[in-house]
Amino acid sequence: MNPLGTLAPGKVNLCLFLGGCRSDGRHELVTLFQPVSLADEVFLWVDGRVGPDVVVCPGVDGENLAARALAELRERGWDGPPVQIEIVKRIPVAAGMAGGSADAGATLRLAAALGSIEAGVLEEVARVLGADVPSQLAPGPALGTGAGEVVVSVPERAPHAFVILPSSSQLSTAAVFTEADRLGLARSSGELADWRHALEAAVYAGPDLPAELLVNDLEPAALSLCPSIEGALDCARSVGADAALVCGSGPTVAGVFWGAEALIRARSAALAAVERFPGATAAVPVDARFASVRTVDRRLRPAQ
Repeated sequence: MNPLGTLAPGKVNLCLFLGGCRSDGRHELVTLFQPVSLADEVFLWVDGRVGPDVVVCPGVDGENLAARALAELRERGWDGPPVQIEIVKRIPVAAGMAGGSADAGATLRLAAALGSIEAGVLEEVARVLGADVPSQLAPGPALGTGAGEVVVSVPERAPHAFVILPSSSQLSTAAVFTEADRLGLARSSGELADWRHALEAAVYAGPDLPAELLVNDLEPAALSLCPSIEGALDCARSVGADAALVCGSGPTVAGVFWGAEALIRARSAALAAVERFPGATAAVPVDARFASVRTVDRRLRPAQ
């Protein structure tokens, strides 16, 4: 049979306010997730010749969140047929764009398309896998609170686009949060609540996002561990971005362009930046329709 396929969009945090560490080791956050068109491709085969579930992801070593997603589903009684997942990576790895979480969310959507998953199980598994995974079950602009796992869909922003500047370095999310703690970057609970209220008011008042909300509290920690990020931020500004942000825990940088010609400007910026940052690309906001599950016509065979 032809495989099922879906796109797994990377994300940009248009803002990220950092709170204190919780009893479970995660930090309180207030963030605005924006999925973007820079996306992995994820395919699912059902094949009677395949025994245990298999995840194939060339170029990525170590444990894969997609494999964990399938294992967590099985532990909760999912009796779907054995499957093989193939992931074609486009999102930079260990780069702050939640590529692994995107792949896990895509895997859960694909498994759900096979049926026989009880209500609430996908959401439970997503929370277990990590704070970024719940926002990837139905990708779209969303307000994230808790540790990022409490997700509420919000209206789309004004027209905008991004230039994405990948780094040759990688950063561990855990290491960046540890460095943030060392630097004392966490806001008090009262201050975090104030910024949450300001963000909620802004996203429901209209499509514009005030410039003072375009903040990533993890940026100083990422810069401390990877000083070359500063060059990418400078580059994004020099090629015309209206704002430049570290994506999540970094080290990828996103330049934000606002307005009706945002994509044209972002594409021009990517061309201007590509010599310094190979892989520089323009991206646009996407929603759940971008990540729909469909049958695809591919002449690839599952691994034997």
